[in-house]
Amino acid sequence: MPTPRKAHKINYASSDGAQVFSLHFKWQTKNLPSHCAQVIACALLSGLKSTLLLWILICPALQAQEITIPISNFSSLQLNDWQQKSFKGETQYQIVSIDKKAALQAKSTAAASSLYKEIRIDLHKTPYLNWSWRVDKKLSINNEQSKQGDDFAARIYLISENKWFFWKSKAINYVWTNNTAKNTVWPNPFAGENVMMHAIRSSDDLTKQWHTEKRNVLNDLKNIFGEDIRYIDAIAIMSDTDNSSGSAHSYYANLYFSNQ
Repeated sequence: MPTPRKAHKINYASSDGAQVFSLHFKWQTKNLPSHCAQVIACALLSGLKSTLLLWILICPALQAQEITIPISNFSSLQLNDWQQKSFKGETQYQIVSIDKKAALQAKSTAAASSLYKEIRIDLHKTPYLNWSWRVDKKLSINNEQSKQGDDFAARIYLISENKWFFWKSKAINYVWTNNTAKNTVWPNPFAGENVMMHAIRSSDDLTKQWHTEKRNVLNDLKNIFGEDIRYIDAIAIMSDTDNSSGSAHSYYANLYFSNQ
């Protein structure tokens, strides 16, 4: 059962005004519409059990529905809407079946290339990025904040472009680190403060196991850059090992934006 979230206090008077009742109750829901609360209270007071039951069933459906924007569709076994960009060599990306679901496998050895998708996301409408990932082979890097250590077994890269003033474009990388503590944020050693790194997972997280994430990108961008960045223009997946000449193996699945 959901945790009680909101208390409602309803005043009710009989038809002749002689009696006044005050009802104070907590409804087990996150956001109960006020008109639903009124009907439930009146039903309780008047003994209309059938009315109460009906509104208990109907009210949740009247609340805001989740809006989702799919980013990955790996179950189609196609990567037609993704493009590959190579920086050095090529990371091998392939859709595979693992744990009874389709996922994107990434294998990288002394290479750096990404899969990216151009898609415009309004973060005022769908601010949450959701995804699952797992790392089966980690990198051994001591300082991921240096140019020599700027490699990650798994990363999700979000870009907000400014086409008129390209130097004002911003990007954030959600990364799985080896030696940097979770929730650490730092500027990319090659691109500077316009591209910021954000450690989501680190060495204390289990490998060969799926981890599911949900990030409020709108809030993250505002906290990091100090401004309201409304739109994301592209998203990239990248497992890179070129700077450390290492080897990594990871998986990505179920990427989508949502309003809650």
